[in-house]
Amino acid sequence: MTNLQLAAEEPDRMKKRRIWPAVLAVALLLAALPVVVILDLRDFSHRLSERQASDISKIITDIRTLYANDVVARILQADPHTRITATDNYRDVAGAIPIPATFSLEIGRLTSSRDNTVRYDFVSDYPFAGRPSHNLDEFQLMALETFRSHPEMQTIEDTEGDWSPTVRLASPIRMGAACVSCHNSHPDSPKKDWKVGDVRGIQAVSVTQPLAEGSTGFHYLFVYFAIALATGVTFIVQQWRQSRELAMVNGELKEANNFLATVSFKIAKYLSPEIYKSVFSGERDVKVTAERKKLTIFFSDIVDFTATTERMQPEELTAHLNEYLTEMSHIAISHGATVDKFIGDAILAFFGDPNTLGVREDARACLRMALAMQKRLEYLQVKWREQGIEHPFRVRMGINTGYCNVGNFGSEDRMDYTIIGAEANLAARLQSIAPAGGIMMSYETYAHVRDLIDAEAGEPISMKGISRPVVPYLVRGVRGEAVVDTVITELDEGLLLTLDTAGMDPAKAERLRNKLKSVMDQLESRLTPPTATSS
Repeated sequence: MTNLQLAAEEPDRMKKRRIWPAVLAVALLLAALPVVVILDLRDFSHRLSERQASDISKIITDIRTLYANDVVARILQADPHTRITATDNYRDVAGAIPIPATFSLEIGRLTSSRDNTVRYDFVSDYPFAGRPSHNLDEFQLMALETFRSHPEMQTIEDTEGDWSPTVRLASPIRMGAACVSCHNSHPDSPKKDWKVGDVRGIQAVSVTQPLAEGSTGFHYLFVYFAIALATGVTFIVQQWRQSRELAMVNGELKEANNFLATVSFKIAKYLSPEIYKSVFSGERDVKVTAERKKLTIFFSDIVDFTATTERMQPEELTAHLNEYLTEMSHIAISHGATVDKFIGDAILAFFGDPNTLGVREDARACLRMALAMQKRLEYLQVKWREQGIEHPFRVRMGINTGYCNVGNFGSEDRMDYTIIGAEANLAARLQSIAPAGGIMMSYETYAHVRDLIDAEAGEPISMKGISRPVVPYLVRGVRGEAVVDTVITELDEGLLLTLDTAGMDPAKAERLRNKLKSVMDQLESRLTPPTATSS
């Protein structure tokens, strides 16, 4: 196993090695959470009940003490002949006991004097004369106003405080018939027009639960959160360490990928795009193998290339040859051809492998490619003449359709993807008898493209390896839409015109049309003879 493969598998091993402890810790924490909450709720309920039971016990004790001292004791201490009465100023009357309102006031005073979580208040904004006024807070004032304006309301609840919330519940004290009679006739009453149902005051019960006391009941939950925090910190530290290790591994992988991308980019320069894609996508195995297929083979060669090389410097020749091969390769690839190889100035390409559209469509695509190459050469020839090349490249082409062996040929260490067979040699022979700038094809190819071109049959030729005589067909003209002529070139004395309409947008076409129209107007003026002037 290579170092690159080990580096690629390292992140997966690290992930698997560290994922199970994290999964186990999370599962244990999730399973423990309900248990911890139940334990804390049990303890919290126990503490709360214990505190409330203690407060209620104290309140009942205070009420019992008040009842014993201010009711029962006063009755027992009074003279047997004294009439027992109930009054608000019972302490000043022998044998008197407190009325309910006064008794409630005393209970409120007792509960307020203790530090209890439960408190009882009995207050009114109309105290009897001689008694201290009640300092009503905002809640009590609001409750009185609400009960008096909305007689149907029976209770009002409010919560005060954030950290030690206090729940307050108020209910109205309404005047009964006996209360109205007493208050309207009592000399110390501040109000003499009471009616049955009027709100005399309120009684309020307040329950406070200090946060400090309530929070102590959640010690299990605090321990749980401490463990969760420690687990989280540990996990974060592990993730940080893992991220550093992954960053190092990813850095190595990035360098390896960059190296492979550079190598593959360089290799692509030596392979046809179709072969490059099939090999690197895994569609084609890299092994010595071949199969027999019907292909359309294209062969081109520069006319009098040897004589041309003698008239050009090596640097200039190299530049123009590379430009020519680059332009032709782009056209071949755009038409779907597989460029087999460059043999000096010659080009060998074919249609039908690794991808094919069928024998007929492959032949037609090859013809369109050859026509497009010749049209492009017209443009290049004008360009090369401008650069001082007196005799620019002229190319002849040959096309043949037939069965060939296609695949990888060579050894296990060094192989070449190419075609072998007499039909490939025939394409080269057809090219050799074609005129400069011409396209020569066999009848097998002509049969598939005869509706696209006008062709002239030549004298039959014989060739080694092919038993039949071969009738060559020279392309003389183009019919229909065999090739779209997007390049217009014209070279003459006083004229150098090159126009490429491919990819031209409407705005640019409009500008060029206006320029050509102006040129046409000038030509028209040249065609009109000057008018003779009279002497």
